[in-house]
Amino acid sequence: MNIAIFASGAGTNAHIIIKTLPAFLPDKCATIALIVSNNPTAGVINIAKKAHIQFEILDLKKKPTQFHSTLYLNILQKHHIDFIVLAGYLKKIPQEVIAAYPQKMVNIHPALLPAYGGAGMYGKHVHEAVIAAGEKQSGITMHFVDEMYDHGKIIFQANCDVEKGETSESLAMKIHGLEHQHYTKEISTLILSQFPVK
Repeated sequence: MNIAIFASGAGTNAHIIIKTLPAFLPDKCATIALIVSNNPTAGVINIAKKAHIQFEILDLKKKPTQFHSTLYLNILQKHHIDFIVLAGYLKKIPQEVIAAYPQKMVNIHPALLPAYGGAGMYGKHVHEAVIAAGEKQSGITMHFVDEMYDHGKIIFQANCDVEKGETSESLAMKIHGLEHQHYTKEISTLILSQFPVK
């Protein structure tokens, strides 16, 4: 099966997934076949090049919204993609694309959903909101992607303490640690449950 990773920025999670996924999956049962970004200057593009993985830039700004689904689907079909992993991808996925990949598109969110999700809640904005609310814990949530931001069925969560004097930067480091520790493993578990190796 072919996996696509979608990312908008530096690609730290994408890098970890590329590096560690083979250790969790039987030989050649799945391949990271494609990196997709909406940002032509994203660091994840260099990660794709170094790993010799094909990449595509979704130039959404030059096309009216009604054509976005076709752009996505053409790219995914061109590369024969079976499963999609969002790793710091900031654009909302069109409904037609979600319908084409039912329960085969996952995202990771840097908070314990359903709290601190939704439009505009990404990166430091999430951590700042968690700290401002006086939360004692935060964490990560892996979920299926649906038509709403950070809304799909929860697959996995892991948490960490929010300590006195915590900053958004220090909390971000804890959250990145959880992402790097768990995301690849949970992706592989889900893939093997959906595409069992014979």
